[in-house]
Amino acid sequence: MSESPQLSPDPQPPRRAALAGIIDRLLRIAGGAVAVVAAVVTATLELLLSTLRVDGHLIGASVLVAVLANLVLSWFAYRTVGRRWAVALPAVPWFGLMVVAAGKTSEGDVLLAGDNWVGIVMIFAGSMAFAVMAFRLMLAPRPGTPPPPTRLAG
Repeated sequence: MSESPQLSPDPQPPRRAALAGIIDRLLRIAGGAVAVVAAVVTATLELLLSTLRVDGHLIGASVLVAVLANLVLSWFAYRTVGRRWAVALPAVPWFGLMVVAAGKTSEGDVLLAGDNWVGIVMIFAGSMAFAVMAFRLMLAPRPGTPPPPTRLAG
């Protein structure tokens, strides 16, 4: 009695592999676009919340929203695009919108007034959230990189 040779599964045909590559690239582009749009939406929400008052006192809700949203947006951009530089996708439009909001229009209108401590703290804390995520990604080892050798005390 002879054993039948085991058949190995066929590798993906080239056409199917190319289609999978195209779909993967389109999903990464879509993820980056979602991160950019979400950054603009959350920045607008944060600007609206920066003037939120309770009994006439600013409460700073937008600072918390800025930190949490920017951390999540950074993570989302990195995970969907798959590149470390993707943290810049939500960071650039968010910061750009904050700069525009802090400037005066030709009529003298301003979204973030200089006497609004919440706006200043929100810009600082939101920028730091993006910076922390970018720094963490720079320090993280690349996938597939072996860990550094350890030294034994002796």
